[in-house]
Amino acid sequence: MIKLRYICLAAAAAVIVTLSSCSSTPTAENPSAPVASPATETVSNNSHSSHGGKEKININTAILSELDKFEGKLGVPALSNKIQASRPYGSPEDLVTKKVITQEQFDQIKDQVGVQEVALTGEAKDVDYMSKLGLMEGHLLVARELLDQNQPKQAEPHIGHPVEEIYVDVEDQLNERKVKEFKTTLVSLQDLVKSNPKDSKVKTNFTSSVQAVDSAIAALPADQRSKPGFVLKVINELLDSANSEYGAAIANGKITAPIEYQDSRGFVFYANELYKGISSQVAQADPEAHKAIDTSFAELIKVWPSAIPPAKAVKIPSDVTKLVKTIEENSQKVVDKSNTQAQR
Repeated sequence: MIKLRYICLAAAAAVIVTLSSCSSTPTAENPSAPVASPATETVSNNSHSSHGGKEKININTAILSELDKFEGKLGVPALSNKIQASRPYGSPEDLVTKKVITQEQFDQIKDQVGVQEVALTGEAKDVDYMSKLGLMEGHLLVARELLDQNQPKQAEPHIGHPVEEIYVDVEDQLNERKVKEFKTTLVSLQDLVKSNPKDSKVKTNFTSSVQAVDSAIAALPADQRSKPGFVLKVINELLDSANSEYGAAIANGKITAPIEYQDSRGFVFYANELYKGISSQVAQADPEAHKAIDTSFAELIKVWPSAIPPAKAVKIPSDVTKLVKTIEENSQKVVDKSNTQAQR
């Protein structure tokens, strides 16, 4: 598990706020644009982020479809996914130092690369908050599966990640929203699974941990949590994380990193649960987009036939990326249509 991916999530949530904005306006998807998005606040502008007034693509936050512009220009297969998997970047040149692309390739796109940081406000902040909690839910979901299959050693990291890696990133927001502290509950579960996984208290503590995360999510207004546009943004954040984790799990068609495989399974399955909650609304708003999203989710679920990794990967990372992009693009259609209707 790459801890820094969770650090990136705070910035990444700003990316999908662009779904509710028109493409001609600087948005959180391109936070390096000359004008900051209304949902974000510019914190620092790296000297590479604005040059000659041209818009830059923030490689720390851009969604896959934006990163495709680099992939198309350079002709490097799966480059979008490689850029995402190597986040965060301190400067554009990190693309070279991290061996994502060569210096020659970087020279071809350097005028388009930015790394501007943003502070989240408004809906983007809420998306970030629910996305982080959604990652916790995904970890716990797959941990429960592994415990049910009497695999406590494999379940341990997925119980540990929420408290070791994610809680600290969401703690300030939990305090702001007056959510009761539940780090102690998560630690208690983690310790119990490590010391005595067969203890009858494991099941009780597990239920308490899931309920605590559910309650934290419930701190958001109910109408917001049932709003398709908002939920789709959270779903796409979870899928981007799942896509990155899956890419890190596969090598030469085989699953070489079981933990990353399991992480991605948990994130996709929880994202699918969220979509089921709004699918009827999406189907009514845009039947074609719903069909594309629903079909893509059905295909994604097949990638993880069980919590225990199969000997051979069901799909290669680039195929998973395509499915994630399809959901992302059709989500944007739904949000754009909703915004258009609201403005009438």
